Amino acid sequence: MSTTIYRDAWGIPHLRADSANELAFAQGRNAALDRAWQIEVERHRSQGSTAAFLGHEAVGWDRFARRSRLDDTARRCFGSLDGDTASWITRYVDGVNAGLDEGARRAPQFAATGLTSGRWQPWTPLGIWLAAHILFAGFPTKLWREEVARTLGDEAIDLFATDGNGTSGSNGWLVTGERTVTGAPLIAGDPHRFIEDPGIYQQIHLACPEFDVVGLAVPGIPGIAHFGHTGSVAWAITNAMADYQDLYREQLRRRGADVEALGPDGWRPASVHRETIDVAGSDPVGIEVIETERGPVVIGGPDEELAITLRLPSRVGGDLGFGALPALLRARTVADVDRAFDRWSEPVNVVQAADTEGGLLHRVAGEVPLRHRDNRLRVVPAWEAAYAWRGRHEPLPREAVDGIAVMANQRGLAAPLGVEFAPPHRAERIRTLLDESESWSAKSIATVHMDTHLASAKRLLELIATFDGLSADASVLRDQLLGWDRRMDADSTDASAYADVRSAVVRRIAEHPALEELAARVEAAPYPQLFRPWLALVPRVAFALEGLLTTAALPALDRAEVVRAALEEVAATVRTPTPWGERHRLAPWQALPGSEPGAEPEEWPGLSGDHDCVLSTSSVPGLTDHSMRGPAARYVWDLARRDDSLWVVPFGASGVPGDAHHRDQLPLWLRGELAPVVTDWNRLTEESHDA
Repeated sequence: MSTTIYRDAWGIPHLRADSANELAFAQGRNAALDRAWQIEVERHRSQGSTAAFLGHEAVGWDRFARRSRLDDTARRCFGSLDGDTASWITRYVDGVNAGLDEGARRAPQFAATGLTSGRWQPWTPLGIWLAAHILFAGFPTKLWREEVARTLGDEAIDLFATDGNGTSGSNGWLVTGERTVTGAPLIAGDPHRFIEDPGIYQQIHLACPEFDVVGLAVPGIPGIAHFGHTGSVAWAITNAMADYQDLYREQLRRRGADVEALGPDGWRPASVHRETIDVAGSDPVGIEVIETERGPVVIGGPDEELAITLRLPSRVGGDLGFGALPALLRARTVADVDRAFDRWSEPVNVVQAADTEGGLLHRVAGEVPLRHRDNRLRVVPAWEAAYAWRGRHEPLPREAVDGIAVMANQRGLAAPLGVEFAPPHRAERIRTLLDESESWSAKSIATVHMDTHLASAKRLLELIATFDGLSADASVLRDQLLGWDRRMDADSTDASAYADVRSAVVRRIAEHPALEELAARVEAAPYPQLFRPWLALVPRVAFALEGLLTTAALPALDRAEVVRAALEEVAATVRTPTPWGERHRLAPWQALPGSEPGAEPEEWPGLSGDHDCVLSTSSVPGLTDHSMRGPAARYVWDLARRDDSLWVVPFGASGVPGDAHHRDQLPLWLRGELAPVVTDWNRLTEESHDA
């Protein structure tokens, strides 16, 4: 057997092997060489052992990972795989283990933290997947709704409903051949996630006698799950915003060394054991891991004022859907992709696909349990049988594609499966832009990614337009905002002025006496710090601002007075607004910032866009203008000719600081440009050949 590794001009790996399993080995080894630090951090996250080298700040995550039994769930799911899929994943892990020592020597973060490369288990990729996606469905939002209901009443549960403080979202669109210059479909989009350095997506090309696929892989995971092109069929996904994770309020009691939980059939034994979290520079932290018949206890315990369990489809059924991954690589048609995604479990996604034979697909994929409506909304009592799961939603929604299909986390195809969805602005804007032409090419359709029109500004601006009797400075600011083109461009001072007023409105609403009791209750609630971002009042107000400016649910809140005061405040304090891009800067997550020896603190570049723009570079109005979430990749899949496809990631192909391809795509990403997809082996440079 032999494997050949090639690179293109951007350092993107192109791997060719004599069999699918040898190719999996090569992909694992490449991930270890190019992304050793990244994938080892993710392995430790899945095991709950990051504090051993990152210190006390990582204890919160480690405690959650252990209490929620991520590694054990991964082991269970691996054990349920068919033999061929298990062997394929195992070869990937063999490749990772073969390359980790060398990869660790290349990455300075290992020396900076004293971390040494570890040993991967066959189920480690499944654990990494779980750790990366367990918060995608936003189950902590149920804690927030619980506090809202207790403070403001059940009728107020939807008061703050919005895409909100979630960790995921995406744009995606499919244009059929009737609307392209080639007569073949185009699929394009950009997944919105927390921007990580190194990036969550790795451009890659995988080829063997059975298949030849390009796409965006997740380092540490074999194959190409989310975005791929086999030459004859291409697919892409967005977060469906489905609700498939539940929180149960438990009653626990101790019986000597044992713990019991009250369920619908009375008191039942719970599993219990203790684990120790090692902490760099500090004493170890002991934790108790308890699991009831509903699931693992992730909040509180038998000696605390509450105990809450988390119930996941993958924990209940022992299946993450990884059987879909090798099937996707072998797909030749939309029907093949459709069958592959029938096997998918978590997270629940909307899928689009098109092939060269005219096949089109727009569907939801994943596992959503059937249960009481209240399970979706809030924490439910574990001892009441009404809240037990009763199977799964089948069949999942799908719809025909007529010219254009758009998926942007909006309420639509997946509406029966979720509670909160993204506002419709991105989806509506994408469709409006796509309707402007019937002759799209891969290059021209990529411009849609960068649109900065902010439709969600409408309600605030309409309210501002009604004001008279303002101070002279506030009148000038009002006129400036009403003359603004509503584009959040990096060089726009009008965009900055709008952001200033919006933030002032958010802060004033959050500080209003109408929400004072809610703020105090949430602050006092005994929830782990890890879940606090979902419970913070200012972000909740910020992302629900449109609704809060019109709702009648808070009669004590005089919206006009709040906005008027905010306008006057900004007019009096902000004399020379700076361009939006000087404040709206990229703020990527790094496990170990500044780990390159001798490196100066980085000043990250300014960005165009905003949360509800197609160019969704999210900040948190009222707290920060820095953008932590945005396009983690951009892609255009051309079904007429794969080599006319385009892609880009925020940083580069390499995760090694100082490497030529560590940050070389950042200028492209900032400008909205994409690199060409190259699959012609004659245009690639051979790196090595291993017999």
